[in-house]
Amino acid sequence: MLTVDVVIPALNEASSIVLVLDAIPKRLVRRIVVVDNGSTDGTPLVAERAGAIVVSESRRGYGSACMAGLVRLATDPPAVVVFLDADFSDHPEEMESLLAAVCEGNADLVIGSRARGNLEPGALAPQARFGNRLACFLVMKLYGYRYTDLGPFRAVRWDALRRLEMSDATYGWTIEMQVKALRHRLRVAEVPVSYRRRIGRSKITGTVTGSVGAGAKILWTVFRYTPWGRVVREGWRRATHGRLWGESRRESARQRANRVVV
Repeated sequence: MLTVDVVIPALNEASSIVLVLDAIPKRLVRRIVVVDNGSTDGTPLVAERAGAIVVSESRRGYGSACMAGLVRLATDPPAVVVFLDADFSDHPEEMESLLAAVCEGNADLVIGSRARGNLEPGALAPQARFGNRLACFLVMKLYGYRYTDLGPFRAVRWDALRRLEMSDATYGWTIEMQVKALRHRLRVAEVPVSYRRRIGRSKITGTVTGSVGAGAKILWTVFRYTPWGRVVREGWRRATHGRLWGESRRESARQRANRVVV
């Protein structure tokens, strides 16, 4: 059995993190890293008491938290990393089916597809459904692979993850991984997973600003890794006087310098 570690980004998830940790099949995993992204409700303490390794990441963003978790694992890396959310919307007990294709050597990246699985009514907001379908449609047209979801519950081989040089600090983390996997010709697969209503309010789809920001960033990420992505990026920077989604050139350079090569 390959060594498996779990990374869980968390922001104010004290009411759900214990449920997530308790549902993880401990016989399958070696370490569980909860990355606190600036919680004010005691999430780190709750997670630590439940047996998780807790890492703090002050830079806000889903991708920032994931990258911080990978840095923590890098000194003794696993063979496989599993990512899942801290809000108890995923079903951690389904991890074995997610890992099967990776551990059997048939896939480098496995996405848990909520679209193909048991989706609880109301669990996925309409704007999230639409955004997922649009992004997956564009990926099919631009990269030639038919994904059905951008779900957060996923497993990836450590050596494959190194090749992707993940860098997105915010909403584009999941789609960046998926399009880069295609560009690097990794073996990708999807398995059906269940999905329920989250505990608490979503930081993304729970607000108009979050929904618009996430949607724009996801679509931007789909286009930026196409062969003509550099042209698109330069055109946008000129049109916005050197700014890309609110980031200055200096900030973008700093982000590139901080790119995780694990």
